[in-house]
Amino acid sequence: MTKGKPARIARSCFLAIVGMLVTGCAVGPNYKRPPVTVPDAYRAAPPDQAAASIGDEKWWTVFQDEQLQKLIRQALVENYDVRIAAERVLEAQASLGITRADQFPTITGGASGSSVRFPKTPISPAFESSPAVVNLSLFWELDFWGKYRRATQAARATLLATEWGRRAVITSLVSNVATAYFQLLELDMEMEISHRTLDARQESLHLVEIRAKGGTTSDLDVRQSEFLLHTAAASIPDLERRTEQQENFISILLGQNPAPVLRGKPLVATVISPTVPPGLPSSLLERRPDIQAAEQQLVAANARIGVAKAAYYPQITLTAVGGYQSPALTDLFTGPAGLWSFVGQLTQPIFEGGRIRSGVRLSEAQQQEAVLVYQQAIQESFREVSDSLVAYRKNQEFREQQGLVTDAAVDATRLANIRYRGGVASYLEVLESDDRSFSAELNLAQAQLNERLALVQLYNALGGGWQE
Repeated sequence: MTKGKPARIARSCFLAIVGMLVTGCAVGPNYKRPPVTVPDAYRAAPPDQAAASIGDEKWWTVFQDEQLQKLIRQALVENYDVRIAAERVLEAQASLGITRADQFPTITGGASGSSVRFPKTPISPAFESSPAVVNLSLFWELDFWGKYRRATQAARATLLATEWGRRAVITSLVSNVATAYFQLLELDMEMEISHRTLDARQESLHLVEIRAKGGTTSDLDVRQSEFLLHTAAASIPDLERRTEQQENFISILLGQNPAPVLRGKPLVATVISPTVPPGLPSSLLERRPDIQAAEQQLVAANARIGVAKAAYYPQITLTAVGGYQSPALTDLFTGPAGLWSFVGQLTQPIFEGGRIRSGVRLSEAQQQEAVLVYQQAIQESFREVSDSLVAYRKNQEFREQQGLVTDAAVDATRLANIRYRGGVASYLEVLESDDRSFSAELNLAQAQLNERLALVQLYNALGGGWQE
């Protein structure tokens, strides 16, 4: 063999491999976004709908209470769900690296050496041998049919789906913290109403007791006044329980042990806009993290069809070994000690008992399932936005009417007390008016809470909160 022949053979093999990889195809379907029906406008959207959406705004511009902002920032750093989601992204990145490595050859190196002494025998003298071997070996399964490229596409799409999943966790966390905080402020309002009502009823009881001692009223009025007093007092322990449990819930969202939670502005001081722009429905597909995650899962399922179909075609593998081998270590790297081998192999499946066909059918069914999940997520998102829009508008209307109801009830209680003191009304009228007033104030606090929760739900439905 001439000196340059091995080099020419290796060069020819390399060029042949490059040509095969260049002309090789990736079997399986290329991804195309499935058709979806997108409405021109959200149901219950304001008539002057613009392209801008509150979902595009940063969460700290939507929730302007400074204390709420501090709580959300702490939650984004310390919350365990967010930290778990971040670790899942790192897992997906590592998985992508493992999958992508299959496209490249595997090269390993090895070295061995030994020293052996043979004793003298009647037919041979004593001698020593020190054989040594140094080599590099290469194994490469050519990705001629795109199996590994499709697998890499699937792994990359899974990584993107995991990243969008992390953003979905952030969106939910922002919404949960804001919801829990507003509920805590509403409990503070109920507590303030209850204490104020309790103080007023204590004064009323004191007045009734004086009138009873003077003979201008009966013991029945005293008992009815005591009933009002105890009713207000009984609500306070339950509110204290709910408040402490709500603080514990917020603490867990913040990634810390149960502890008191600082408040900022009272609930009524958190100003919200009478209208919020939802934007165009078409933009929702790009903004909602769960929709983006569902589409990337669909991309991954689509790529796995190519992985399954590639099993129909022959596997082409290359194996090469090169190095030095010598019976003596001192002669290891001399010219005659060199060795090399190059082997190409093609393996074609002939009979698999339907395994490959079933694998393809499985991947195709999984892809169709992912299509349906993606389309379902889009429809569900449109419903959530429409529900939130109508809830936001109707809760505002209800809060306005409840405000009128409360004003009327409070004024009726004032007039009933005046009539009772003037001796033209029974204490039963005061009892009924005071009870209606107390309930109306509590209902107004709940209505003010629902108005703000509707804003939180709308912001979450529009995919806002993950923007950094």
